[in-house]
Amino acid sequence: MAAVIGPDRGRPGPVAHAGGGPGLDAVEPPLRKVGMRDVARLAGVSHQTVSRVLNDLPNVSASTRERVLDAVRVLNYRRNMAARTLVTSRSRTIGLIGFETTLAGPASMIYGIEKAAREAGYYVSIATIRSLERHAVLDAVEQLCAQAVEGIIAIAPKNSVADALTQVPLGTPAVGVGGADDGFVPMLRVDNVRGACLATSHLLELGHGTVHHIPGPADWPEARDRIDGWRQTLHAAGAPVPPIEPGDWSARSGYLRGQRLAADSRVTAVFCGNDHIALGVLRAFHEAGRPVPGRVSVVGFDDTPESGYFLPPLTTIHQDFAELGRRSVDLLVSQLAGSPTPEVGPVHLSPHLVVRASANSAP
Repeated sequence: MAAVIGPDRGRPGPVAHAGGGPGLDAVEPPLRKVGMRDVARLAGVSHQTVSRVLNDLPNVSASTRERVLDAVRVLNYRRNMAARTLVTSRSRTIGLIGFETTLAGPASMIYGIEKAAREAGYYVSIATIRSLERHAVLDAVEQLCAQAVEGIIAIAPKNSVADALTQVPLGTPAVGVGGADDGFVPMLRVDNVRGACLATSHLLELGHGTVHHIPGPADWPEARDRIDGWRQTLHAAGAPVPPIEPGDWSARSGYLRGQRLAADSRVTAVFCGNDHIALGVLRAFHEAGRPVPGRVSVVGFDDTPESGYFLPPLTTIHQDFAELGRRSVDLLVSQLAGSPTPEVGPVHLSPHLVVRASANSAP
């Protein structure tokens, strides 16, 4: 499904006519479809002036601009985007491909991208896909291109999404967010390896002999990177590397695998692939009579809005999703403005450790 979200525009108050006559608020909007000439007639200007105001062109006085916008509000005028595109050759619309999920990370990315696009003066047309398979992404690309979007940003947590972006038509720039580097499409992502290193190092510095890890799905690049960072840190410290069991991103998955770890008295520190997994782990250790952080320390990844209210509050790795959204929009808009496509290679944003109460010195 698709939804179109427009940039913010001010809503000026009513303008009173000279001589104390009724303001524009007193005018009844016509029953037929409102056109630009209706706005011009009510504002007392030419339709060319209305066009200049709506297209944010110069050489319009502030008072005239305010009068036109007030008439637009009173008449509830809705612009014909297809006609505007024909006239200006610009739709001022960015296509955004997301997917159906309850995960906090992708949802926060969508919000950050939409907000940054709105601030940059672009509409956003969102295509939500149910599957991350290549064919579903290609369908979304085709749907967005049919709406004359100027560029496409895709939440790309799996290689199939990044691969599909290579099929975007020539002349339509594309940016991926969160996925692996495919070598063809500019990609922005959090430095998951560094985040895992920070989490693992924190637990080792607290005196734990090693750190167990409960990862996310094996086919997600983010999960693989977090495994790599965890493993590299243990190797560098000369600590044992426990076996891992891939699962999914859910609290249920964390709970089931946490139960198995809780049955092993040697386990004192657990780094979880995300905060949802950590929530399940906290319950598993609580039910096993091994309190966190008294007997076991737990660290998550993502810093979801709820993680500070877990019991105990969760130490985790913070990702700046708003910055990720802003940077992805900046990258796309710079390409729309004619800047050359960046050199191949992903742009990594550094995460940071948020210390709360779920991790403590080794018992």
